[in-house]
Amino acid sequence: MDVYSFLEAVREKSPVVHHLTNWVTIYDCAQVVKSFGASPVMAHAAEEVADMSGLASALVLNIGTLTADFIESMKIAARAANSHDIPVVLDVCGAGATPFRDKKCLELLDDAHISIIKGNSSEIARIAGHDVRTKGVDAGHVGSDLNGIAAELAALRQCTVVITGKEDIVADAHRAYIVRNGVDMMSHVVGTGCMAASVIGAFVGATPNDITSAAAAGLCCFEIASELAVKKSRGPASFKQYLLDYCFTLTKDDIVSMQKVGQ
Repeated sequence: MDVYSFLEAVREKSPVVHHLTNWVTIYDCAQVVKSFGASPVMAHAAEEVADMSGLASALVLNIGTLTADFIESMKIAARAANSHDIPVVLDVCGAGATPFRDKKCLELLDDAHISIIKGNSSEIARIAGHDVRTKGVDAGHVGSDLNGIAAELAALRQCTVVITGKEDIVADAHRAYIVRNGVDMMSHVVGTGCMAASVIGAFVGATPNDITSAAAAGLCCFEIASELAVKKSRGPASFKQYLLDYCFTLTKDDIVSMQKVGQ
């Protein structure tokens, strides 16, 4: 895969990425999108989300700090995005932790077409119907084959499925990528998972005709930036600072020499 070409598209097109996202990480999600060269907007009000989605290149939904009213705004935004053929990314943050989260995720999936379902191993397994538990927003144990779960859910929902972890799986009904970039420090920084969903939104917004490849390329670039950042950081705070810097300054040489994307 020519990962750099997807980053070039983001920088050239500067897609608008509309978010209805996690209040804990909303600034970081906006900044990482901006650092890659795209344009974030964080509009949540039910009265304007449809209009804002119509102006965007991608929509990112994240249920990390969900409320019933917030989910209703997400449904409105997702239906509007569908009407404009705009890719929709759903981060099923915390699915498998409470029945309420599970119910609202499934409502979103049934109410509109979601282009990409993203989560950690137990979140995705739960959405696929497996009897697993998520530890708050951290992955719980999943005994089943993750590649099979991703392919199963992708076929069921006619979408792309992203399972993040030590190795990321990006799969649709016909193919799958494995992204092996990234560092353990990412798991010590609040918000890197939410940021990853926003990065995916930026990349699919720039290349909507190849959503699965764009999602894999976005994760690869984000995680290459993490590999560069960890070399200079002393802990979580400095790591996040350098991570955003390297998202901004990634070069073709960085990506070509460091990308680890296979099928």
